[in-house]
Amino acid sequence: MERYQYTSEQRTLMESMMLPFAIYQFINERITTLVVSDGFCRLFGYGSRDEAYLDMDHNMYRDTHPDDAARIANAAVRFATEGGRYEVVYRTRRDNDWVVIHARGEHIVTESGAQLAQIWYTDEGPYVENANGDYELAKTLSSALHTQNLLSASQYDYLTGLPSMTYFFVLADAEKASMQSLGRNPALLYMDFSGMKFYNSKHGFAQGDKVLQSFSKILVGTFSNENCCRIGADHFAVITDEDGIEERLEGIFSEFSSLYESQTPPVRVGIYPYRLEDVPVSSACDRAKLACTALRGSYASGYSVYSAELGKDANLRQYIIENIDRAIREKWIKVYYQPIIRAVNAKVCDEEALARWTDPVMGFLSPASFIPALEDAGLIYKLDLYVLDQVLEDMRTLTEEGLYVVPHSINLSRSDFDACDIVEEIRSRVDAAGICRDRITIEITESIIGGDFDFMREQVARFQALGFPVWMDDFGSGYSSLDVLQSIKFDLIKFDMSFMKKLDEGEGGEIILTELIKMAASLGVDTLCEGVETEKQVIFLQEIGCSKLQGFYYSKPNPFSHMLDWFRANRETGMEDPAESGYYESIGRVNLYDLRVITQEDENSIQNAFDTLPMGIIEVYGDKTRFVRSNQSYRDFIRRFFGLNLSTLGTGFEKYSATFMYNIVKTCCEQGLRSFYDEKMPDGSVVHSFARRVSVNPVTGIVAVAIAVLSISDPDEETTYADIARALAADYYHIYIVDLDTDGYFEYFSQAGVEALAMERHGSDFFAASRRDAMLRVYEKDREMFLSRFTKENIIRELDEQGVFTATYRLMDTDTPVYANMKVTRMRAGGNRIIIGVSIQDTSTKEKMRLEELQKERDAMVRIMALSDGYLSLYTVDPDTGYYVRYSSSDDYDSLRTTYSGEDFFRQSAIDAALVVHPDDLRMFRDAFTEANVLREIRTNGSFRINYRLMINGESRPVLLKAAFFKDGEVEKMVIGVRALSRADDTITAPTIA
Repeated sequence: MERYQYTSEQRTLMESMMLPFAIYQFINERITTLVVSDGFCRLFGYGSRDEAYLDMDHNMYRDTHPDDAARIANAAVRFATEGGRYEVVYRTRRDNDWVVIHARGEHIVTESGAQLAQIWYTDEGPYVENANGDYELAKTLSSALHTQNLLSASQYDYLTGLPSMTYFFVLADAEKASMQSLGRNPALLYMDFSGMKFYNSKHGFAQGDKVLQSFSKILVGTFSNENCCRIGADHFAVITDEDGIEERLEGIFSEFSSLYESQTPPVRVGIYPYRLEDVPVSSACDRAKLACTALRGSYASGYSVYSAELGKDANLRQYIIENIDRAIREKWIKVYYQPIIRAVNAKVCDEEALARWTDPVMGFLSPASFIPALEDAGLIYKLDLYVLDQVLEDMRTLTEEGLYVVPHSINLSRSDFDACDIVEEIRSRVDAAGICRDRITIEITESIIGGDFDFMREQVARFQALGFPVWMDDFGSGYSSLDVLQSIKFDLIKFDMSFMKKLDEGEGGEIILTELIKMAASLGVDTLCEGVETEKQVIFLQEIGCSKLQGFYYSKPNPFSHMLDWFRANRETGMEDPAESGYYESIGRVNLYDLRVITQEDENSIQNAFDTLPMGIIEVYGDKTRFVRSNQSYRDFIRRFFGLNLSTLGTGFEKYSATFMYNIVKTCCEQGLRSFYDEKMPDGSVVHSFARRVSVNPVTGIVAVAIAVLSISDPDEETTYADIARALAADYYHIYIVDLDTDGYFEYFSQAGVEALAMERHGSDFFAASRRDAMLRVYEKDREMFLSRFTKENIIRELDEQGVFTATYRLMDTDTPVYANMKVTRMRAGGNRIIIGVSIQDTSTKEKMRLEELQKERDAMVRIMALSDGYLSLYTVDPDTGYYVRYSSSDDYDSLRTTYSGEDFFRQSAIDAALVVHPDDLRMFRDAFTEANVLREIRTNGSFRINYRLMINGESRPVLLKAAFFKDGEVEKMVIGVRALSRADDTITAPTIA
């Protein structure tokens, strides 16, 4: 249909009229504006008529209220196609306010037969919302008309005001034909957002709707209203000219990303150029969508052009979908394994299961091809459960071979959780195979978490509650959200291999990865880096505390037969004993760049010697030690002061020097405390170091200790940490060092008789922190007195006048108030600093009572052993705390030198067992004698029993261990007896544990 042309006189006359009206014509399925009057321009706030014509042809509903746009657009299309009268009421924006417009129209037919529509517009006044939230239109309007118009919506999307998909296909077909007739190249675009579901869960659906509306306005501003549509959800389509399309898309990306404080999701665009093949609009949309899907793995705005290769990929995807069942049935798919290495001991601690498909028709199929195809089709659960079944079968083979069975990880996809109850499927199969649940690790990619956050958080919790470890896979591969790590407690974060590539690009990559691993360690989460290919990367990752490593530096993925041969050949040297995994996890998490904030001393003494705080981890075994980890600064320190090259020391234990290791062994290993200690160097300078016990190996009893060098004092400095320890440690259980100039402070605690201090915390604004502590710790009746007396001003005044400040008050650190005495003095050197010591006055009384109770219990146990024939030793154990005391009636048992008392009975028993239990019985004893097994047997059967052999004076002695509960007043305790058996009873049996 041709556009109707008014004569210049007719147009001038109509345009000059003050009555607000416009004349439209329906051409090629879209509304075209012919005339707008001066009254129209004034009513709608246009500064020029050209601006009005431009909006009417490209963005007719630009200022229309979003809730009304679809309704009046539908009414206009029905009026144009079905005839009748046009009458709508809607809201439009004018001068930043909403006004109500009443539009009426009718058709007119020209002498040439052209059908035109003339619409008159009336200003009904400002839009007002009453107190009840209802719309109050001008009283002259009919509410029935308003309701009728609100209910009529079919041609346009209710949310964005864009044409619906069906109507758009009609419009696009007409637009395509029009462009082709003019010699232009049409193209169809398909658009969607990355992570819109996660965006809605984070910001709310109302904000999500605003984002969709804002994006639609950008599309209309770029392509015009009739050339766009919202297909549904966050999917849009556009018909446009191919020429210059890249520049327009980049403009859309830029404008959209700047909205809402740059908190908008990325946009993916697929482009289908009609020059490839003139197909129906629906087919062009499908091909554009295919190009858009090719960007699935990208989390940045971008576009992709459809090609014949994408079409070929589509055919391959269809082949995969049609043949997955046969591939599983005929075992075209094999499970390969790639080892995961513990950074701290270089042993295999896990295996990752990976699927490899070799097809008899298509040849080798890349996982990048078949996994996305199966995910999109909702069939990936078949592959993942098949992989699990193969893994369980292979793990049973390892068990039958007597080899260590390290955990094996399997990867899950989002559609697994939609296709079935994947959690229950995995549980039932693992239990049926007789494999411990903690041997199967679940890997979930970061991207699928955001797909449905609350649901996925629940599934992760279900897995963990059943005993399955859950790892976050591919962290950093796309849009990484730290909110996920805060809200979901993963057992391990697996960093994408892209981090390894960035390590070689400059210092920035090292800093980012260091801080991320530090953050994970602070959250108590293990870390794994994949894509490790060089020794340099291995050393760096070990230094920053990465727990586990994976990559071609160690091994490529291999079939099970290859892995089995390797396991057989390298069990002792290459495989990690699962019983030691917890120990190695503890020392592997320490970040050797992470103690820079441990002291706020003058930094010059550190910076003069080191670029980074020197840190290392030492293993202590009896009177011997070895270095297992250290950063470069610590290696430089050891070389400088001791002439040792840690890189060439080897892995063996060496007897330590008393001056170098005595305090570490005494304080950290024996008592488990954190400790400051000083060591004098040959040049007279003093090295101030900090150490803490990291973990104890339950199999060997080896203790891991982390050491950091804080500073080096010049030989003439008067005061050291050791001075403070010797002066105060024996008298005070809490000590504070406060800088009166800055109010910065360190807090220490000590145990009586130990000449070492252990740091508890440090911070700024000491007196404010003290007031906060007082509200929680000081006895309520003493609180007002304490707060009024313990001020910075009072302390300084009394120190100046009397040389000391003292205060006595009661603390509520326990259930009953205890009297505390505070003493404050100035430090002899080191600036304007004071030392505050807090002692508990009734500590000695409580200690005396505790000793009396222990003596009573000891007497009772001695009487029991005197009346019970054959008992070598008895233990009393608190089942809640693990605190234990040993009572022995046998010199032979005393010769075993097991500990008399401690804090964790079952852990210590596992350590002692390596020294006293017959080697042939050791594994059986450790497997059976666990806290869970013992408590369950006692509560089920009344007692726990186990026969085994002890090595006493070089000979094996059969014994019976029996455990049961007894009441000590109102307190329930466990008593454990070890009784000698006759040689006739020398038959070793383990208890039956359910």
